[in-house]
Amino acid sequence: MSGSLYVVATPIGNMGDVTLRAVETLRTAPVVAAEDTRRTRALLEHLGIGGKRLVSLHAHSSEADVERLVAHLAAGEDVAFATDAGTPLVSDPGSALVAGAIRVGSAVIPIPGPSAVLAALVKSGLAEDAGFRFVAFLPREGPRRREAIELVAGTPEPVVIFESPVRLGATLKELAEAMPDRAACVVREITKIYEEAVRGTLLELASDPREWRGEITLVLGSHRPEARAEIDEQAIDARIAEELSRGVHAKAVAERVAAWSGRPRRELYARVVAMKGQGRS
Repeated sequence: MSGSLYVVATPIGNMGDVTLRAVETLRTAPVVAAEDTRRTRALLEHLGIGGKRLVSLHAHSSEADVERLVAHLAAGEDVAFATDAGTPLVSDPGSALVAGAIRVGSAVIPIPGPSAVLAALVKSGLAEDAGFRFVAFLPREGPRRREAIELVAGTPEPVVIFESPVRLGATLKELAEAMPDRAACVVREITKIYEEAVRGTLLELASDPREWRGEITLVLGSHRPEARAEIDEQAIDARIAEELSRGVHAKAVAERVAAWSGRPRRELYARVVAMKGQGRS
């Protein structure tokens, strides 16, 4: 019989959040796979667990690395997998290992526990019964980032986003250009000493001059994109003119106004080019 793969959630800051079941699983599993063996070893030492066989498995691990762990499962050994913090596979590595475990007939057993997504959503005060969308980290640049921001702008439910503190300011500004009045909350250092929630509209948060620090989870409140249909032609032209007056490139203007208005980007690009031409003439 194949061994079982235990996917273990670990503390995202406060060590007191580790569950009794997680401790027992890490104590009894013959093999512990870890995103960072140093961090997992420190956790094990804190829990009084010694002598464990730790195997590295991170986002850049090769197929051969995954298969070595799958071989343990196929041989009948249980494997526990833990990432640096929170629940594995939630914007963390582990999907290839789970797929491999299923392929060899192993049971995949989640050990629930800390989650920055749920903790931040609760703390923000923006959770609703209708559910939410989690988009993890936005792409850093290019078409994929623009498409991701349009997706967020078009999502009526609350949205949860992970972001680096050094990129948060830029992300808030881009989101505010599409949805300035959308309620939002920057949750930082969740479960840690300096835990904080900064609330406001996206425009207000984008205008905050502070230097953001720590682990960041951004929560956006519910949003009704259909209300954007009320934006009339005059408002569209005014927004385009405003963006052009700031020296924004025509393509970027079309993308921003599309996210803000809900109009097709291609249609708006032609409109931007026409207005730009009229300005030159």
